[in-house]
Amino acid sequence: MTTQESAQEPTNPGGAAARLLPWRLSGPWIRDQLIRHSMVVVMLLIIAYFSYRSARFGTLDNLQTIAIAAAPFALIALGQTLVILTGGIDLSVGSVIALSAMTAAYTVKDHPERLWLSLVVAMLVGLAAGAVNGFLVSKVNVPPFIATLGMLTTASGLAYVVGQGAPINGLPQNFGEIANNQIFGLQIPVVVMIVGIVALALIMKRTSYGMRVYAVGGNPVAAQIAGVKTTRILFSVYALSGLLAGLSGVMLASRVISGPPNLGEGYELDAIAAVVIGGASLLGGRGSILGTALGLFLIQTLNNGLDILVVPAYWQSVIKGALIVAAVTVDVWSAKRRG
Repeated sequence: MTTQESAQEPTNPGGAAARLLPWRLSGPWIRDQLIRHSMVVVMLLIIAYFSYRSARFGTLDNLQTIAIAAAPFALIALGQTLVILTGGIDLSVGSVIALSAMTAAYTVKDHPERLWLSLVVAMLVGLAAGAVNGFLVSKVNVPPFIATLGMLTTASGLAYVVGQGAPINGLPQNFGEIANNQIFGLQIPVVVMIVGIVALALIMKRTSYGMRVYAVGGNPVAAQIAGVKTTRILFSVYALSGLLAGLSGVMLASRVISGPPNLGEGYELDAIAAVVIGGASLLGGRGSILGTALGLFLIQTLNNGLDILVVPAYWQSVIKGALIVAAVTVDVWSAKRRG
């Protein structure tokens, strides 16, 4: 063997194997995965803590409870994700839930034999509210914060107008079928939540509409130059957000078989928190449906675990706020490390 041939022989056989096995459990690989999936790590730590503190937490019944509680929030969080991806925000979804719930209760009380009508009316009310927001933002160029803040106040007032200042009670028992019946062993809101998450995740990843939403949020001027009809995209995301809020409202009203005018109060904050925890940027252009779903279940898991441990409501707010800030801080830090 010549000196030249000897020099061509590999001096580190393990190096070649390492290059062929990028998944091997090395320190840098583990650190990279922890950074990339920091929110999953936080979620697993929360689950581990509550499972350790209470045997009831990890039961199938409790997991179903978490899913049922998450379903109405999931719908408005999905709509909020689309809005935030365009660089906007929708503060009105909580009040739109109340207005939709009240109109659904009013409709089913007058037409108890037409259960489907209450569902349609609630969704149309939500769609109309979202369309007004979309028109103000996309056509009149009203800042999203102002437009949706105005709708928050208006829809909240109209919810009390519909009920003449009081809840609408005495609804037919079949109204509860919308939220309390089951399909494939799961309550209808949970099925709707799963379908919504899967459908929107596919739309945002696999369709031109999803790419246009990201483009409008990333750089609206460049998107418009590229031929994207930015006004249509903006109008559509606010209209869809209102539609999903309307569907959420009728489901919540069906669950309690009544129409409380303060239903949904403060829900917009949890929806925004879920989107931000899921990795979305409030400046637009960054985020995902699956990330929002993770953020949503993190919040609902935390709520459920604190309830099981009988933590006072005021401390729950403190803990939840601190965790939201910590989770977002970890996400920002991990994004910088990935960069």
